[in-house]
Amino acid sequence: MSLYQEAGPRAAPAATRTARTVAGDLLDRTLDGLPDRDTGGWEVGGVGPVGVDAGDERAVQAACGVMHVHGRATGAPAPLAADYVSTVTGVLAAQGATASLLARRRGRPPLRTRTSLAQGALLTVTQYLAAATADDGTGTRVTDAGTGLATLTTADAVRVEIETLDPEAWAGFWHRLGVPPRTAGRGWQPFQTRFGTAVCPLPPELRAAVRAHPLEAVCRAGAEHGVSVAAIGEATTAPPGLAPWTLAPAPPADPPPYSPPPTDPDALPLAGLRVVESARRVQGPVAGHVLRLLGAEVVRVEPPGGDPMRGLPPVAGGCSVRFSALNHGKSVTEADLTTRPGREAVRELVSRADVFLHNWAPGKAGTLRLGADALHAVNPRLVYASASGFGTALGPLPPIGTDYLAQVHGGLAAALRPAGEPPAPSLMTVTDVLGGLVLAQAVLAGLLARQETGRGCRAASSLLSAAALVPRPGRRTALSPLDRPLPTADGLLYLGAEARALPREVARTVGATGTATVGERLRTRTTDAWLAELRAAGLPSVAVRTDLADLTTAPAFARAVLPPDDRLPYARPAAPWEFTEETR
Repeated sequence: MSLYQEAGPRAAPAATRTARTVAGDLLDRTLDGLPDRDTGGWEVGGVGPVGVDAGDERAVQAACGVMHVHGRATGAPAPLAADYVSTVTGVLAAQGATASLLARRRGRPPLRTRTSLAQGALLTVTQYLAAATADDGTGTRVTDAGTGLATLTTADAVRVEIETLDPEAWAGFWHRLGVPPRTAGRGWQPFQTRFGTAVCPLPPELRAAVRAHPLEAVCRAGAEHGVSVAAIGEATTAPPGLAPWTLAPAPPADPPPYSPPPTDPDALPLAGLRVVESARRVQGPVAGHVLRLLGAEVVRVEPPGGDPMRGLPPVAGGCSVRFSALNHGKSVTEADLTTRPGREAVRELVSRADVFLHNWAPGKAGTLRLGADALHAVNPRLVYASASGFGTALGPLPPIGTDYLAQVHGGLAAALRPAGEPPAPSLMTVTDVLGGLVLAQAVLAGLLARQETGRGCRAASSLLSAAALVPRPGRRTALSPLDRPLPTADGLLYLGAEARALPREVARTVGATGTATVGERLRTRTTDAWLAELRAAGLPSVAVRTDLADLTTAPAFARAVLPPDDRLPYARPAAPWEFTEETR
């Protein structure tokens, strides 16, 4: 019997209930149709190896820097109003359990795995942590300046999100709205780099230009120049019926030659498996990154000269640290996929691989003749995994498939911001990271199915299907003043779940005359002093992280964050799982 069956979501502590529910649902989908559904033991904790007092969803958002990154665009740390970190952690728990089961099917002893909300939160800030701790070669840290969302408002008061990856389309769109080329050009860099900085300080002239035109005119300008325009509403719901991923079996294959299981007792669950990755930006590389952390060998296919994202600032050690944060430890083969030799190089790699994954634009695989059918002809046991922005959910001509439009169409632009605030996507790459994690779980499900049936498969997921995983109420969540970061004499404090549920006890503990004056009272002493008082009163709370670089020196994070070293000149989260052999 699995740990989930022994102590499922109803019996789980409230702080981890959402994560356990997500993990259980994903494991049910992963194991559907398989004869043995025993996943072994898996656990989800609150703080895990992180030494902070409170481990609920919002407390770990505060302590681990998620509120800091999400709030950059609006100028101060702010909570994500939906259970995003819990969803990420639930996917991580499912990954650990599935990888352990796969290792057992391959001859390893049973493994027990555990993860935590804090480890999930840290994983979501991986690239931001790298940028915050990188040295640009002058001995100074690189910092991201500016604030601002990318969300725009039309003359008829409709909030919109626009998207393009093409500078010429950008220029044409703004020219159509009457913006001079030089002014439009000043907006291109902050617009494109918002994926890495979580801010978008657009020139005010661009915002004014959209305010001067009704939605219809803005949409027409977008359609003329290939810029996607999405109106942002108050609805928090995702399109119905979205599965996190789909699996379709490949034609039957001959039995594989015998492959002995890894003999190293410390080997990670996916040791001995090879993944070929042809992916850019965040979603695809996150999937490959997670599979590598689970022990797989990952080979990246990049264009001649390397992925252009390698030059994205900040650069340390000759490579973009944002890029390296998701791609270190992978080997690289350069190939021009538009040429016959380049495609043959991919086929050769795939012939000796277990997984091929990509996040190419719709139709590109067919154009390159590197679709699932073509590569299954080379390797019938291949798990062919593809990621997209929207799959087929938005029809044959979907918008540009990037994080922020997925937030809009998936209801997260409203759900992640509390009631009373205008809906807008978070500029933290929430669906890119979650989408990469879901793609990795789809790969694991495909590998497990292959282990049982001997057949390869086609796996597919999307940013939109990942966004739909995040639980959210039908109406936007209302936050009280005590549900937000609270200033102290030297920083910010966030009340843990127990404290937020007992505001009168908080007021009594801090010596306030009532709940309305708690904020005023907290400003009179330091964060550490108040944390000690609240801890003693049974109201555990946390300091709000306002500088990710502090994670490398804070003793509480010593086991969860790896500091810069000679090999990698930036900090990064440690692997988010712990595996131990089960004793029965």
